[in-house]
Order: sequence, then C-alpha cells, then structure tokens
Amino acid sequence: MSWALFIIVLTVSFTVVRIGAIAFQLTGLEWSLAKFQSLSCFTGTGFTTKEAELITGNKQRRRIASVLMVLGNAGLVIMIATFANSLNPQQAIESGLSKPLLPIIPPNLVRWVNLLIIIIAVFIIYKLFTNATFSRKLTNFLRKRIIRKEIFARVTFEELLFMTGGYGISKVAVYAGSPALDKTLAESQLRSFDITVLAIIRGNQTIPNPGASTKVLLNDELICFGNLENIRNKICMNP
Repeated sequence: MSWALFIIVLTVSFTVVRIGAIAFQLTGLEWSLAKFQSLSCFTGTGFTTKEAELITGNKQRRRIASVLMVLGNAGLVIMIATFANSLNPQQAIESGLSKPLLPIIPPNLVRWVNLLIIIIAVFIIYKLFTNATFSRKLTNFLRKRIIRKEIFARVTFEELLFMTGGYGISKVAVYAGSPALDKTLAESQLRSFDITVLAIIRGNQTIPNPGASTKVLLNDELICFGNLENIRNKICMNP
C-alpha cells in the first residue's frame, strides 16, 4: 500500500511541523516566527532570516530544531520511496493494493490511478491543515497535551520583542556562572555593552528601574533592553 503509506507520512509531517511550531512558541518565540522556523527546520531549507539567532542561541530551541531536521529528512526519504513504488504498476499489483480494482482498471493504468489518488489526497490534506478552524483546534489540542506533559522546561531567555539591528527587550534568568551574578549593576558594566536593565524580578517582588547600586542575585530575572547578543554573552553565558 505505497500510496496509503505516502498519505500517512504526509499527514504525520504536517502534524510534526505544527508540534514543532508550538514547541518553539512555548520557548518564547512569537507564533508566526515559530511556524516559519519549524517549517524551515523540517524541510531542511535552513535559516534565512535575522531571527535565526533566536534558535541557534538557545539550547532548548536547538534541540527542537535538531529533532525536526531528523524527522524531516526521514519523512522525505519515505515519501520519495513510497511515491516511486506507487507509480510502479508491477509493485502495486504484487502488493495486492490494486487486486480488487484489476477487473476494472487495466494494469497499465494502475500507476495513473495511484498518482491521481496521491494528488487528491495531497490537496485534501493541504486544505485541511490550512483551514483556520481546523488548524486552531488542532493547535489548541496539541498545545494542551504538550503543556500537561511538561515536555519543555521554563524559558530562561525569552525574547519579548525583536527589533531591527539585533536590539530588543528580553527577560533573562540569572543562574550560577553568569558574569553579572553577585555584582551591582555598576560593577557589571552592562551599560558599556549597550544593555539597560529596566526591571528586576526577584521572587514575587518586582524592582522597577533599579539603581546602579542594585546587586544581581541568583535566580533573579532581568528585564533588559539592548543588543540581544550582548545580553546573552554578558548575563546568560558563563564568563
């Protein structure tokens, strides 16, 4: 049943891309960007936008991207193989797929019947997954299952806004090994790296517009504006 397997793999591929988009969104990416990057990873077309650094600069997103790339390559190989077999009339007859139709369809037309079935199936699947209502319901269902199973850890570097030139507003969790840990904002010299701390979230307390003498403690969350790469290097990364 080559064409049947082709249809199953195609349906699973659409679903995997949707799951990948949800996974990216749960790590902090904006939904339209999450969908684009998930499709890029799965199809192996690579990252062609400035926002690609949001994937490569985050460990959890790199893991998601890696899984999507592996599944995408495997799915492509299976679809090519099953598509080729479905157009081979001898293979279709030997598999028993076309036996019920042989009294009606001559063997030399089997490949064209299979091709027609595949074309119709691809059209239906595409229309189904691009339908706004179905897409919304499927996304909500998958998101609830993923959140309930706690597949993804809490976001440690959440891009809240991405702006031209690599600048944006980010929420950064401070862990052991951070260059800013146990230093005052003045001592960390974040301003010299185009980083402005707008607020510090410490447990249930929020410190707005913290002064230069405010000390950065373990597990603090810093709301920063500045160069996103510098924020990663000067707050997130080990020195």
